[in-house]
Order: sequence, then structure tokens, then C-alpha cells
Amino acid sequence: MPITVVLAVGLDSMEVETHRSVWKSAGFFVIGAATVQEAIRHFQAGDFDLVLLGDSLPFDKKERLTYLIRVSGSQVPIVSIGDPTIDPDSYADATLHRDPNALLTGIRAIVAERARTRRPPAFLLGELA
Repeated sequence: MPITVVLAVGLDSMEVETHRSVWKSAGFFVIGAATVQEAIRHFQAGDFDLVLLGDSLPFDKKERLTYLIRVSGSQVPIVSIGDPTIDPDSYADATLHRDPNALLTGIRAIVAERARTRRPPAFLLGELA
């Protein structure tokens, strides 16, 4: 099973540590970042399959981080934790419930969909012709 690398921003560090073994057994490697600045440093240095924005991160910080990721040219899925039925976050690719099972299920679906729809780079497409 391939490992999915997740950048978790604004999640309580205790929460990340508490759930780390569950995430690991589900095929996720989670790197935590408490601030937008820390998240940007990790993002620039790493190759992430998904960015997870915690509900403790203020709206403007989530929006700013999303903007910075997108202007970098990255299309990595950005998921926000919240209540998608009441107030889905318009800047994120998805808003998922905090419930650990719902969160894992949603993230798996998003990563699988991205893998299914991701096209090879153009130079590889030319080589296939």
C-alpha cells in the first residue's frame, strides 16, 4: 500500500500525536505545522499528497495558505475540517467532518480521485504516442 503524505496545519499537536498510529495504519504519514509560516516551510521542502487545514486555524489564515499553495502552481488537494452541510469552505477542495472515521474516509476518497484523474506530464504523453 502506498504511503500518503499529509501536511496537517493548525491541528492540535496532541491530537496529531493521539491519532498518528491510526493514520499510520491507514497508510498516512502526517507532518504537523502549527502556523502558516511553518506550513509554507514544510510545503516548500516536501512533496505532499494532501494539505489538511484544522478547524482551529482562523478562516483568513486558511484562505491565505490556500492562496500561497495555489500561486506556487501546486494542485495538491486542500481539505478543511468543518461542517460541510452548514458552511463549506469555498477556498478548499473539500470540507470534511472532524470525526476521525469520516475524515479518513473522505481523505482516502479525495486522494484516490486525484490519483485516478492525474495525467502524466506532457513529455511522457508524447513518448507514448
